[in-house]
Amino acid sequence: MTALNVRPATDRRGGIRRGQRWPARCLELLRNVSLRKSFMTFAVALFAAALVFPSRDGLAEQVAAPALTVSVTTPAQRDWPETVPASGWLKPWQEAIIASETAGLRITDILVDVGSVVTKGQTLVRLSQDSALADLRKQEAAVVTAQANLAKAKANADRARQLRSSGALSVEKITEYLADEQTATASLASEEAALDSTKIKLAQTTITAVDDGMITSRSAELGAVVSAGTELFRLVRQQKVEWQAEVSARYLPRISEGLKVEINGADALSVQGRVRLVGPSVSTDTSRAIVYVALPADVRPRVGLYVTGNIELQATPALAVPETAIVFRDGINYVFIADGDKRVRRVRVETGRRNNAEVEVVSGIGPSSQVVKSGGAFLSDNDVVKIAEKD
Repeated sequence: MTALNVRPATDRRGGIRRGQRWPARCLELLRNVSLRKSFMTFAVALFAAALVFPSRDGLAEQVAAPALTVSVTTPAQRDWPETVPASGWLKPWQEAIIASETAGLRITDILVDVGSVVTKGQTLVRLSQDSALADLRKQEAAVVTAQANLAKAKANADRARQLRSSGALSVEKITEYLADEQTATASLASEEAALDSTKIKLAQTTITAVDDGMITSRSAELGAVVSAGTELFRLVRQQKVEWQAEVSARYLPRISEGLKVEINGADALSVQGRVRLVGPSVSTDTSRAIVYVALPADVRPRVGLYVTGNIELQATPALAVPETAIVFRDGINYVFIADGDKRVRRVRVETGRRNNAEVEVVSGIGPSSQVVKSGGAFLSDNDVVKIAEKD
């Protein structure tokens, strides 16, 4: 059919009146234009979708990209001792009080101070010796007099013994001479004892250390007149310091002499000790007992420090992982377990003892679990990882 170049009748709005029809060729041309527009619109939409949404293979590759390269390990079986927490004061093993034994003498010399290390018999303080020396000379003279009296009485007694059988001396006189001899002998012994006492008092004017140790306090003042029993110094015997650790009474049946103790020192260094004595009584206020811990001879911490530590009881098995494997989030401990598909799974665990950069895992994992050693803080549950090394 030949196309007619005629315009169909339209209504006022430019539309085709009802009942009017386009010629067939015109309808075919319009149909082809509409199809081209639809095809172009579909192609543009398909291209845009390809840009926005990757292919299934590309999406799989993107998902499979590892989040982190990690090393995994299996928990180690350890035999760790069970520990009892304790705290207490560092105090002297034994403390000696050095005091004056004489009265009424003045301090003339002070030869040591707080912190001085002294040896047994070393002179610490000197007192005035003038009166003691005068008493010594007086008593020495009294001894000489007593010796002379004894010599005279002895001569008379010897003569009386020789003349007893001759009758030249009466029995009464002989008895008197013999009694004078005994009195002179006793008098000499008394004066010699008084001389020894005077020498002791003279020796007491020099105050010495009663044992090896270190001076921890000083009350002596130069020029002070002391009385008998006046405390002048305090001495830590042999410089031995012990830890008086307070522990709960429920642990006492399991604590015995010789157990190993680890003390956390004030300078962040640990000190090893041994239980020396378990206190026989329990405080009624705190229900705690004192355990006396002996320190090594070469360890001399400051007396008076309050420290904490642990008393090691019998060893028990422990399932241990490195400290770096533990992830602490929201007050809960977790570890990440690597599965066969190279994904990690976050598992909640309960921890226990710690030793040598390892932590005991009480529950949550088994001995064959593949635990991520470190880097767990950067992982999330179900992440894909690359395993670099396996212990």
